Amino acid sequence: MALHKIPARSIILIGAFIGLSAVGALAQNKPVFTAYKEVVIGMSASEARTKLGKPKETSDAEDYFEFSDKESARVLYDNDKKARAISITYSANESTAPTAQAVLGMAVEARPDGGMFKMVEYPKQKFWISYVRTGGDEPLVIVTIQKIGE
Repeated sequence: MALHKIPARSIILIGAFIGLSAVGALAQNKPVFTAYKEVVIGMSASEARTKLGKPKETSDAEDYFEFSDKESARVLYDNDKKARAISITYSANESTAPTAQAVLGMAVEARPDGGMFKMVEYPKQKFWISYVRTGGDEPLVIVTIQKIGE
């Protein structure tokens, strides 16, 4: 049957079904990366410090942790002193730097310089995750998980 001969009511029902299917797929989308060294969004600052150790720099708003010259992390806190964002920086030349597949559960196409970027929102979990790999000879991988609405 040609599309122009399908009754409008049927097209609306088909469109609604396709739309619901897409929403259902999004709602079932579960993040692969949900914590860094057991620190999660919503965790108290004191709990995060217990998991990560003594910060190199600290304040009421954020902590900066340096684990080596190849890996560091920043945890940002809300007014209630709960983690609202976690950002981890790795030297991309190290085997400890995660791949996009390991963080996002999907491959990300690299630009010609080797750089890449992808951000995925998880509304059900109320956070988003981004994966950044800089280009160049000394690339970095930056993984950020942040509470939606912050």
